[in-house]
Amino acid sequence: MKNYYSLFTVHRSPFMLLRLYEQNINAREVEKIIRILQDGGIVIYPTDTVYAMGCDALNVRAIEKICKLKNINPQKTNLSIICYDLSNISEYAKVDNATFKLMKKNLPGPFTFILNATNNLPKIYKNRKEVGIRVPDNNIIRTLVKELGNPILTTSVHDDDEMMEYFTDPELIHEKYENMVDVVIDGGYGDFQPSTVVDCTSPEGFEIIRQGKGILED
Repeated sequence: MKNYYSLFTVHRSPFMLLRLYEQNINAREVEKIIRILQDGGIVIYPTDTVYAMGCDALNVRAIEKICKLKNINPQKTNLSIICYDLSNISEYAKVDNATFKLMKKNLPGPFTFILNATNNLPKIYKNRKEVGIRVPDNNIIRTLVKELGNPILTTSVHDDDEMMEYFTDPELIHEKYENMVDVVIDGGYGDFQPSTVVDCTSPEGFEIIRQGKGILED
């Protein structure tokens, strides 16, 4: 059976491994990464949980590259995006007052909130009609989102049923993915624990569907 993503090829710019310090981020290096994202490139970066790979969340071709690399079928898998903060969250997801208050209390932080998507996201998200929202407590990835001006599609570098040493060590991540992505950002060692996933799509209230690093305050 032909893989759904066999039709798509990955066109990469010259690979880079960049060291960024969360408390003193190099603006020139950020500019390089932003140009790559704008050109449809794929970046691996630290978060407040595990290392993740991502692209411009509004670039459909870039999203297709990510799905091919991770063997993700968006018709069966929720896609998640990273936002800088909650100021423009309503552009991408439908948020009622109770959910907004819950998110405001817990973000930035190690959570993924599952919400109903709006029409401002590309159609590839609407195969599930839902989108995960992340605002990590990490200055590197939030700076990239802010400078890009768009949210960043995000997926962890590891598989759900597999966690090995290289998933936390950026140099080992670099060795594994250097022929697959455009940039790996070395932001120090990552965490083993993924984000806590909170489903907020039910009118009956929220439900924690995966307990991860984040302890939800309601």
